[in-house]
Amino acid sequence: MSLDEAVVRAADPDAPENPAPENPAPENPAAEHAPPRPPGTWAALRPLLLRLHFYAGVLIAPLLLVAATTGLLYAGSWQAEKILYSDQLTVDRVGASAQPLGAQVAAAENAAPQGKVTAVWPAPEADATTRVIMESPGLAEGETLTVFVDPYTAEVRGKLTTVGDALPLRAWLSEFHSSLQLGEFGRNYSELAASWLWVVALGGLALWIGRKRARKAGRAALILPDRTATGRRKTLSWHGSVGVWIVLGLVGLSATGLTWSRYAGENIGELKDSLGGGTPAVAAKLPGAPAADAGGEHAGHGAAAGDQAAAMPAPVDAIGIDGAVAAARSAGVTESLRITLPAQGKGYVVKEQDKQVPVHLDAVAVDPADGRVVDELRFADHPLLAQLTRFGIDLHMGLTFGLANQLALAVLAVLVMCMVVWGYRMWWLRRPTKERTLSVGRPQPRGAWRKLPVTVLLPLAAATAVVGWFVPMLGISLLVFLAGDLALGFAASRRAAKA
Repeated sequence: MSLDEAVVRAADPDAPENPAPENPAPENPAAEHAPPRPPGTWAALRPLLLRLHFYAGVLIAPLLLVAATTGLLYAGSWQAEKILYSDQLTVDRVGASAQPLGAQVAAAENAAPQGKVTAVWPAPEADATTRVIMESPGLAEGETLTVFVDPYTAEVRGKLTTVGDALPLRAWLSEFHSSLQLGEFGRNYSELAASWLWVVALGGLALWIGRKRARKAGRAALILPDRTATGRRKTLSWHGSVGVWIVLGLVGLSATGLTWSRYAGENIGELKDSLGGGTPAVAAKLPGAPAADAGGEHAGHGAAAGDQAAAMPAPVDAIGIDGAVAAARSAGVTESLRITLPAQGKGYVVKEQDKQVPVHLDAVAVDPADGRVVDELRFADHPLLAQLTRFGIDLHMGLTFGLANQLALAVLAVLVMCMVVWGYRMWWLRRPTKERTLSVGRPQPRGAWRKLPVTVLLPLAAATAVVGWFVPMLGISLLVFLAGDLALGFAASRRAAKA
């Protein structure tokens, strides 16, 4: 390899090892005097993508590695908690018939007299326990006390502090995955990783497809690593082909992860609402009860609706929880029930929570006075955006297909970790070893954006600004990258001028 070729290889990791001569002898002598053809759009855009992918990979990859590692732990937590909490989750013997839910709730109240029952989750399977959810003094915000009751004997199997449906192990791992147990600072880390994941994935896919098209490689070369390659080419082959396998999963994880984020999540919620895709809720308000938002946001005179509702006594519960369940079942709500007990001005809310395909997510509200269904909401009636959001989040959490979903998430997490390691290995292998002992690979040279046609540069800049505003952590970090790159470029030009 000549010195000029070595310089090109150091600047461009994907440059061919034996490039064609820059000024080949023209077959037609008239062509020698023809004006040079401007590069195509892809040829001008590729160096910019290379530089962006390089910086994003080097600087964001540690966040992706941490997110993948914690995600792998979370994917395994579903099965781990079944083993760790088997005494609380399962019964010793399946009986012929279950005790009434009222008797099971009474047993839980006797076991935890300081708690206030807010919800009951009847046993979803024959060998499972019933969960009685309580508010209890001394718990942190978002935590509840769950009492596990044998549905056949009304024996209390244990008590655990839970967050939603997550038992202590999964609740801790969920928080570790979303914030590294670092509070608001950790949530920013998580949002930053999710914000860049789709950019790195789609940018890498475009570069890999462009590389194969330039080399006129077949379709198999896109998805299969080159087993004959060695060194950095072998690593690049695995990095690119595996990236094609998992790109849809990475984009899906990024999109669903952003729905939970603080800044981008708010924008996503507002966009969904403006498009009519917000998730509806069953109306549990009883006839004659004041609306929770009556009087408007700025009402300042007289008693507020919330004060009126708080002053109202709890509704008369003539049917009990067993009557509410019977009314819900007669309305078609039958699978994996979760019952919210009546509050001031509201009735029972009975929801399905069977999220495995086919899903059962219907809900009804029941009047505790006479067992009449006052409202019902079918999942089939949800807006399409709300349904897609529900499916996406459940896939992200490993719920939709059960164990198969969790195994797929675990494999995806491992492959992301491999992608990061391969990326850093390529960065290391591209280092100019003859210049200094401690060195790393160089990015694509600066100024690639100047080669873009105006018809591409302006729309690209506008789209970047819109995306950066909609996904703030992406926009802010991109500005930081640009500022740092400009500072490094300025320092390099000063050193060159002095030299």
